[in-house]
Amino acid sequence: MNKPVYVGLPMVRSLCPIIVAILLVLAGRSTNAQTVTNLHSFGSSPSDGKNPYAGLVQGSDGNFYGTAVSGGTNNNGTMFRISPSGNYTNFHIFVGSPTDGSTPYAGLAQGSDGDFYGTTYFGGTNNDGTVFRIGPGGSYTNLHFFGSYHADGANPSGRLVLGSDGNFYGTTSLGGTNNDGTLFRIGPGGNYTNLYSFAGHPADGEQPIAGLVQGNDGNFYGTTYFGGTNDDGTVFRIGPDGSYTNLHFFAGHPGDGANPYAGLVQGSDDDFYGTTVSGGTHNLGTVFKISPSGSYTILYSFGSFDTDGANPSAAVVQGSDGNFYGTTNSGGTNNNGYGSVFRISPGGSYTNIYSFNGSPNDGASPFAALVQGSDGIFYGTNRGGGTNNDGTVIKLTVPLNPPPYPINQITGIQLLGTNIVFKIPSIAYETYQLQFSSSMTPTNWVNVPGISVTNSIGALLTLTNFGGALQPQGFYRFDITP
Repeated sequence: MNKPVYVGLPMVRSLCPIIVAILLVLAGRSTNAQTVTNLHSFGSSPSDGKNPYAGLVQGSDGNFYGTAVSGGTNNNGTMFRISPSGNYTNFHIFVGSPTDGSTPYAGLAQGSDGDFYGTTYFGGTNNDGTVFRIGPGGSYTNLHFFGSYHADGANPSGRLVLGSDGNFYGTTSLGGTNNDGTLFRIGPGGNYTNLYSFAGHPADGEQPIAGLVQGNDGNFYGTTYFGGTNDDGTVFRIGPDGSYTNLHFFAGHPGDGANPYAGLVQGSDDDFYGTTVSGGTHNLGTVFKISPSGSYTILYSFGSFDTDGANPSAAVVQGSDGNFYGTTNSGGTNNNGYGSVFRISPGGSYTNIYSFNGSPNDGASPFAALVQGSDGIFYGTNRGGGTNNDGTVIKLTVPLNPPPYPINQITGIQLLGTNIVFKIPSIAYETYQLQFSSSMTPTNWVNVPGISVTNSIGALLTLTNFGGALQPQGFYRFDITP
């Protein structure tokens, strides 16, 4: 029999206390193997995008948003929206130079205003790329055309990141004082500042292909593909004011990684984790971690067995189970070079999860990082494979190990504006439905619309009751089945 456990929540308003309850269940289910589902094959119509190089971002509406580097009516690329179930819409078709962007290698970032912000590699007045803003309804604005002055950046390929100051920060792979790339800041209204111009080999980095990540200390961290003592790339730190420090110069095969194509992610331990596309023991790339002060460790060298993945071009993402998940551009157990998905622990324990099979029934050659959706499932893109061999959108269901704290009990409650966010460590393949009652009468529970996670993969789930803080006082619980 289920037994409710009550958890108090601080008052949302002076006269509106909320009490949260959760039902416990005694039964669980055994976990199954991972499954990969193709949600969309690109190139399915003349106006559809092709060859997505960037990953997805989940919007506040629960849908995923992304870019395709080519395709569309003008073959200049597209933006798209896709639901977790695969409902797909072309969101914007790029026109190209001189009035619009072209070739979006980077993904999107959602601002605090609900709009999405991104970059294109080409297009604009000077055909050196653009920064743009697009609303959820499709209203589109160009914010900056690169190459607008002599030392301006050019050809951005990395995703923007929203800083804690409300501005966006990004990189350009070329341009700047030495034509070795730049770091820049741009406001939601288009106010643009060059923060740093790279100087290149041997004393500095060169060609930052990836975007930045803001650390817990307020600084931004990133990588360059070339530059440094050995011209194998660098890891750097830069403050919002432009103060710059090189943290690591890659040394290449066999003792170190080389040429990081992807950016960094900060783990729950405050260290940063990343990949290199080459270098390592077998010169097929590495996974590494580095502290904010520059203490550096190689966690894994790809090619460690015959059917291993190779050449990771994407960043890793930390899953809700504490492990990191990533993709490789080639290699895999099918020995066909279509790439793989892997899991690696913060300590370096490595597992190949899935190997892609290519066209027509699977994806191939993922260049982008995965993203874990609010349903706990991972979503991503492949630049090849699918029905038309123009790439795919996939979702990857992986049973996760539960976190090391009580299962099926609310462990986090947070007020975010008018919303209430619940965190609950879950069991794989159970269904979690948020319910509300104006009293504790057991027969008076009502399902909160849209707040249900089915076929959960386990580990920590985050569910948001949008506008919940504006509701009358009452009680919440999770109904968990089976």
